[in-house]
Amino acid sequence: MDKRHISEQPKIVEKRRRIGDWEIDTVMGSGDLHCIVTLIERKSGFSLIGKIKCRTKKEVNACVIRLIKSQRGKIKTITADNGTEFHGYKDIEKKTGAKFYFATPYHSWERGTNENTNGLIRQYLPKRKSMASLTQEKCNRIAHELNTRPRKRLAFRTPLDVYKTG
Repeated sequence: MDKRHISEQPKIVEKRRRIGDWEIDTVMGSGDLHCIVTLIERKSGFSLIGKIKCRTKKEVNACVIRLIKSQRGKIKTITADNGTEFHGYKDIEKKTGAKFYFATPYHSWERGTNENTNGLIRQYLPKRKSMASLTQEKCNRIAHELNTRPRKRLAFRTPLDVYKTG
């Protein structure tokens, strides 16, 4: 598999100086296969959350392609961990133009924005709780709450404000 390593990313990605560089992950429920895909924009912290029935390459790809297309070209790069659910990344790249990079195995801090945001999402979707009854509408409400919550790192602006203004 010809995965691009995170070290191959353009230097601007690390500096968080532009809108369009994202981190991706999946967050599992318990007791079943239902889970969510999270996409977090690095500069603004703007969040997209997609509900999937199982963490397969096919389900993840369909959800991620839908989420990317909803942003109309505002996704340039995506950094993922090495989970098998992201092994279909070439199809996502082909259908959206977003370029995938992969973090070093067991280096979760290389995707720290996503890891931090997943912790915030756990306030709404606690561990050891099934996500079977979770809907996309509820995911959208959670994302909206996170995106309109002022953040210290953004000088108490909201991720939505930073995302819109660049």
